[in-house]
Amino acid sequence: MSKQVWLNAVFSQLWQNQDVFAAANSIKGEVFRQLEQRQTQAFVVAGRRFFIKRHHGVAVAEILKNLLALRLPVVSARNEYRAIWALQKAGVKTPVVAAYGRRGLLPSQLESFLVTEDVGPHQSLEDLCRPWATQRPAFTGKRALLLQLADISRRMHGAGICHRDYYLCHFLKPEQGDELVLIDLHRALVKTRLGQRWIIKDLAGLYFSALDVGLTSRDLLRFIACYRQRPWREVLEAEGQFWRKVKDRAERLYAKHQA
Repeated sequence: MSKQVWLNAVFSQLWQNQDVFAAANSIKGEVFRQLEQRQTQAFVVAGRRFFIKRHHGVAVAEILKNLLALRLPVVSARNEYRAIWALQKAGVKTPVVAAYGRRGLLPSQLESFLVTEDVGPHQSLEDLCRPWATQRPAFTGKRALLLQLADISRRMHGAGICHRDYYLCHFLKPEQGDELVLIDLHRALVKTRLGQRWIIKDLAGLYFSALDVGLTSRDLLRFIACYRQRPWREVLEAEGQFWRKVKDRAERLYAKHQA
């Protein structure tokens, strides 16, 4: 049987001489999400709050359904585990891994879990930016967030990572500090080199989620210049078609959600 386990100091001591999979399955806490093959709970150990995501086997029929719909199926916590370490290596802040385990070979028999540290008090960028359409934010604050989003996107894609659910709601701004935290990486891809379609998917998703927050053309140009690390005029002259594809995909997604 194929098995992989990683535990930090807290869980190495807590689960010492135990079957870590049985220990992970025995955790009881506040349920945040309950799906047929995946569950997310918050729980407390030694006065510290953690989240656990448990994945259970995926039926072959479900995998085929995803593939026929041109979606890559998620069969374990491995995607998120790999993406978190890769993003942290690239300089992108994510929830900190505390424990991880995966065992089994066939998709229907896979069992896995991922424990991450709680980010602490925070606000999602979706909530933070929602009033911007009617209440203009301070220029310096908006510019700082915009450039940080562009920098995170550049680092992520440069490291060969596609989030696949890249929306404002998946960025958290902690009450302490200004560094954004990127979450919900269970569908993320980690590749040697990303194809253009994956990059367009992410950027279009991010733009779609920001279409109602009152961004200006200048805001978008700042993002483009920071993302490519070149003056925006040069970028658009060389990559106009690429950015038109991003815009078109975002607008199609927006129209679909408004229907």
